[in-house]
Amino acid sequence: MTRRRLVPVLLIAGVVALVGLSLLLGGDSDFTGSDNQAVAAIEEQNPGYRPWFSSVLPPLSPSVESGLFAAQAAIGGGILGYVLGRLRGRRTAAPSSEEKP
Repeated sequence: MTRRRLVPVLLIAGVVALVGLSLLLGGDSDFTGSDNQAVAAIEEQNPGYRPWFSSVLPPLSPSVESGLFAAQAAIGGGILGYVLGRLRGRRTAAPSSEEKP
C-alpha cells in the first residue's frame, strides 16, 4: 500500500476508533438537551401520555449523542467537499474550446 493511500485510511481508522471508544466509555453527564426537557414538560402536563413508539437503541448519554452528531456532520462535510473538489478538478482538467485545433 502506498503512502498516498495509507494516510487517509489511517485517518479514517483513527476517527472510527475515537467514536467507538467514546461509545464504550460514554459515561453519564449532567448536560441534557432540549429533547429531554420537552419530554419532561409533556409528561408534566399530560400524566397519561404514552409515546407512539419506543427507541430501537437504548438511550445514550448526551455526550455520546453529541459525538455521534458531530461525526455525522464531519462525514457529510467530507463527502460534500470530496464531490465539490472532484467537480472542480474535472472542470479545470477539461480542455478548453480555445485549445482545440
